[in-house]
Amino acid sequence: MDLGIRGRRAIVCASSKGLGRGTAEALAAAGVDLTLNARTKDVLERTADEIRDRHNVRVQAIAVDVTTDEGRAALLEAEPQPDILINNAGGPPPGMWSDWGRAEWQAAVDANMLTPILLATAVLPGMIERGWGRVVSITSGSVKSPIGRLGLSNAARAGLTGFVAGTARQVASHGVIMNNILPGQHDTDRIKGLMEATAKGEGITVDEARTRAQASNPRGRFGTAEEFGQVAAFLCSEHVGFMVGQNVLLDGGAFNATMG
Repeated sequence: MDLGIRGRRAIVCASSKGLGRGTAEALAAAGVDLTLNARTKDVLERTADEIRDRHNVRVQAIAVDVTTDEGRAALLEAEPQPDILINNAGGPPPGMWSDWGRAEWQAAVDANMLTPILLATAVLPGMIERGWGRVVSITSGSVKSPIGRLGLSNAARAGLTGFVAGTARQVASHGVIMNNILPGQHDTDRIKGLMEATAKGEGITVDEARTRAQASNPRGRFGTAEEFGQVAAFLCSEHVGFMVGQNVLLDGGAFNATMG
């Protein structure tokens, strides 16, 4: 399918690897020029080189921490007029409610709620002026079905979801479409860390934790960054003009409901 976005320009956050990279690859395959962001410069630049060579699109790599004012400013200076914004950030660490104080909550809210909100509000005026834009925020399946040990993520991402729900309906008449994509368990560094934490907490091996987690999913496996990226790219396409403020769950059927 032609996504109709060849020649568009996208900012993709946390895109040196994992779900962000999968999204960047799919956008590049659709002919979108990219501004990639992550904190680790060498990994990010290697990813940019590989995507540039593979897809023959313009790719720039901006290695900054976008949870800071300075980092966001540098990213937006590099790409001041994106047509597409992919909000993405690694989740906060797992734990129990009793483990977290103000510092832990502030870090989670900054990374998984305030940063995507501030990036969106920075680029929305330009999108509105040009009459076209796509903002896709990668949140988590825990927004629909909270995970006890991921309480920091549950709360911060739910706050972002509320912002998108209201704002999407305010900007839709200008041709700017905002939606969220909610990943379940995908085979990324994040899931590796969670499996290690599970293994440690339950006294089992990491392989046992992975096997059990995959067996509990109707697909019998974890998702891949590549298939995630294809769905994310579709949400940036010309074909979603009537799809406003939705939460697209991509979890292999793990969330068990007749209507989600």
